[in-house]
Amino acid sequence: MTRYLISFDDGAMAHIPDDDLAVVGEAAHAVVRQAKDAGVWIHGGGVRQQRASIVGTNGVVSQGPTPETKAVIGGFSVIQVPTREEALKWAAKIAVACRCAQEVRELVDDPEA
Repeated sequence: MTRYLISFDDGAMAHIPDDDLAVVGEAAHAVVRQAKDAGVWIHGGGVRQQRASIVGTNGVVSQGPTPETKAVIGGFSVIQVPTREEALKWAAKIAVACRCAQEVRELVDDPEA
């Protein structure tokens, strides 16, 4: 089976009124529960900050730049399903629950992982 990254851009949920966030959160959690029950859920969550720590090849840690683009990941899910079509169906469920478009990308497995 293939793993897929389903994600949405940071700020994609900014249009949701504060009063609706609890309802949206519960709808999203319901989809996660469905995916877990179906045995396709691997991992997911939100990105707390759009700042990165960069660890160089010499081990030196520095603060990474804040991305200049608006197209950075705000939240993601990783699922494992047999076909891209099934991944798209799960992405549609997440899109409805989160009230924002989802991007779907196939992940390449590392045979050593």
